Amino acid sequence: RSWSPRDAFAVAAERVRAGTLSRDDAHHLFDDLFRQATPVPDRSLNGFLAALARATSSTACITDGPALALALFNRVCREEAGPQVAVPTVCTYNILMDCCCRARRPVLGLALFGCILRTGLKIEQITANTLLKCLCYAKRTDEAVNVLLHRMSELGCVPNAISYSIVLKGLCEDSMSQRALDLLQMMAKEGGGCSPDVVAYSTVIHGFFKEGETGKACNLFHEMMQQGVEPDVWTYNSVVDALCKARAMDKAELVLRQMVADGAQPNAVTYTCMINGYATSGRLKEAAKMFREMKSRGLIPNIFTCNSLMTCLCKHGRSKEAAEFFYSMTAKGHKPDIVSYRILLHGYATEGCFPDMIDVFNSMENNGIAADCHVFNILIDAYAKRGMMDEAMLISSKMQERRVNPDIVTYSSIIAGLSRLGRLTEAMEKFNQMIALGVQPDKVVYHALIRGFCIDGDLAKAKQLVSEMMNRGIPRPNISFFSSLIKSLCQEGRVMDAHDIFDLVIDMGERPDDILFNSLIDGYCLVRKMDKALKVLDVMESVGVEPDVITYNTLVNGYCRNGRIDDGLTLFREMPRKRIKPDTISYCVIMDGLFRSGRTVSGREMFHEMIESGTTVSISTYNIILGGLCRNNCADEAIALFQKLGSLNVKFSIAIVNTMINAMYRVGRREEAKELFAGISASGLVPNESTYGVMIMNLLKDGAVEDANNVFSSMDKSGIVPSSRLLNDIIRMLLEKGEIAKAGNYLSKVDGKSISLEASTTSLMLSLFSREGKYREDMKLLPAKYQFFDGFC
Repeated sequence: RSWSPRDAFAVAAERVRAGTLSRDDAHHLFDDLFRQATPVPDRSLNGFLAALARATSSTACITDGPALALALFNRVCREEAGPQVAVPTVCTYNILMDCCCRARRPVLGLALFGCILRTGLKIEQITANTLLKCLCYAKRTDEAVNVLLHRMSELGCVPNAISYSIVLKGLCEDSMSQRALDLLQMMAKEGGGCSPDVVAYSTVIHGFFKEGETGKACNLFHEMMQQGVEPDVWTYNSVVDALCKARAMDKAELVLRQMVADGAQPNAVTYTCMINGYATSGRLKEAAKMFREMKSRGLIPNIFTCNSLMTCLCKHGRSKEAAEFFYSMTAKGHKPDIVSYRILLHGYATEGCFPDMIDVFNSMENNGIAADCHVFNILIDAYAKRGMMDEAMLISSKMQERRVNPDIVTYSSIIAGLSRLGRLTEAMEKFNQMIALGVQPDKVVYHALIRGFCIDGDLAKAKQLVSEMMNRGIPRPNISFFSSLIKSLCQEGRVMDAHDIFDLVIDMGERPDDILFNSLIDGYCLVRKMDKALKVLDVMESVGVEPDVITYNTLVNGYCRNGRIDDGLTLFREMPRKRIKPDTISYCVIMDGLFRSGRTVSGREMFHEMIESGTTVSISTYNIILGGLCRNNCADEAIALFQKLGSLNVKFSIAIVNTMINAMYRVGRREEAKELFAGISASGLVPNESTYGVMIMNLLKDGAVEDANNVFSSMDKSGIVPSSRLLNDIIRMLLEKGEIAKAGNYLSKVDGKSISLEASTTSLMLSLFSREGKYREDMKLLPAKYQFFDGFC
């Protein structure tokens, strides 16, 4: 049978659509064409080129159909096919111009349009529209607008809705949505056959959202509906997606409900946007509800939907639930991607569930998904942050075995982890290794090393690293970095080391700020070296840094804690002279000092002075006043003040309530104490261990053992775990009162791990149950393990 070009090209077009025609097959087809005498009809050629133009990039055999179509047409022109190929028609050129747009080669498309003009072919509407598309793709939107409004009539064409939509889209993609709106309004004003349709409105709405002009987008959305243009699913999805990204979830929910009411059925994209929006906003309950609604409508969630929900669960510390959801979706046929595994790995890493984390990692690899650098970084960083550097280094070795190149994040995690543990030699080895491999260190790496060497006391090396990072064009650590470092050292009691770093800052030419000075002053106050703290204050003033209220609060607090209340008062009185107004903390510090030193009258006077000065009275203030009065045997006065404040609707903390319950018991006002305890929940407070402890111990002192047991049971039911100290207090009190059996019940709760016997409890038991002990005969009432305790027999 003779070769039929019509049949050959028809078969080839079908193979393109089926995804079975390769690039080589296409070229072989044209080889055969050029060897035959039978010409190919223009319709057959155009049909084949059109099929190539629409071949998707996911087609197995052809990765770029439009580019292949252009290459084949180029062969036709170059090899002068002569009679084998008919002269290109305007339809041929239309297809090729479209290919140019799809292949992102719009300039070539414009050149093809020039060919049409030169050949004298009649320009069709589709030709003009494709020309507009080429101009927009070439970022020549001004010319596209000109062609649309003025030149199309010269070409014998009338702009239609598609013409306007192409230009509107081009303007919006060039971030010129306002110009697109002007064009849209012109369409509406002129009316005729080109009134704006749903596509035109949706394009401009989407453009405004992309530019962050949410208000304009929403206004246009409402205008669209007022004009009687019904939004379609794409319009609604655009609005919902933008509102979700702006975290305006309540508005997004309203749009979704309006969408349903208007008969536009939400699709998987709609719900995915909503779920992702709620997930990003941390609103897990709403995200889960939206997921259930999606499934109830028969919509199938995609992997992005599942990933969004898993992210939200993990952010709420519910990684195990995320994993259950993950495996249930996998069982239903959803194939997880590497992002799904990253989410789970990060969730388990954050929660410190390392065995589960490694199980997920192994599962990922068993399912044929190769770990990338991001995955390895999650594992390495998780171990490094917990100080488990041996495990982190093991993962790093696996990474190298899999030939995955470490990046700056990998090295940052390892170097920071080693530096925190003081393994600075290894940290420097990794630092040198990363440079040798061409990975340039950044600010994070240098900060980790500098911090490590500063804490280690090697300031010379720290200074060298500062110089090195500056030579690399990286800004040196700022004052905040050193302030944080000095504060950490001071809290550990290493004030001299902190002062050395302070000197290093000055040596580097930096001017210390008030935060840096305050951190160092606080350090000296903590180690009771007030004279040195004052010297730092002198230096602070000498270099022109004005002390602030925090500086004085720190010094006054230092004096008060060291029992030098008069010096603290002197400094407090100096504040106004320095034009520093004492704040709430200032008054709280000095009042606490006065009450602790037994100067109750002065404490009261200071409280009245605070009120008269207009300074805000906080919960902490009331705690100090009431606690101070109780501590200085003024419980009745404290109770009266507490009741007065309560009548003024002052909201108390649970700490204040605990103090007042104890005070009421101390002065014999037991019923009031019980009423106060009973009304805690009604006042909106939640009792803590101290609350229950105060009640239990006071009830035991009064001999109300059963009532004390009931309170303990209430504490247990509320989920509060008693501390070792509280249990020891209860056991000693019961033993002293001769309640041996009941003491035995509490002794059974001592597990030797989280709760253990204190020395004073053990000593009391030895004295009570020894051979000469008062309760020797009752030892059998104790748990078995205490009946054979060394020394009892």
